[in-house]
Amino acid sequence: MVHVLSGRTLVRPLDPAASRAFYGERLGLAVHREFGAGEERGTVYFLGGGFLELSGRRDPAEPVAPGGPVRLWLQVADVAAAREELAERGVEIVREPVREPWGLIEMWIADPDGLPIVLVEIPADHPLRYRPGI
Repeated sequence: MVHVLSGRTLVRPLDPAASRAFYGERLGLAVHREFGAGEERGTVYFLGGGFLELSGRRDPAEPVAPGGPVRLWLQVADVAAAREELAERGVEIVREPVREPWGLIEMWIADPDGLPIVLVEIPADHPLRYRPGI
């Protein structure tokens, strides 16, 4: 299971069953609760300190633009370990882990609708984790 440390969002997928398979089976997110019944049921997954809710269906006329403004940002303890685990589960790695100029290590994947997901590792020496004098 990818150990997500923080994040939250609501997703309205085109195909709820495909999205449940992706988030529940491929990413290995634990189910917090489900509501409704059948293929259209809503599912809420744990995201460390938050939740991811798959609910309803998105209108196919409103496609998710891979370069659009929405990203799901998930913090993980070890991006390299997450990369290996996700690749073993058949998750396509859109962009391999890279240490960005701002110091975070980021890797990109996408859900079945193309929603970009950024897996982020905050290194121990990064200002988000290390603040001298405090």
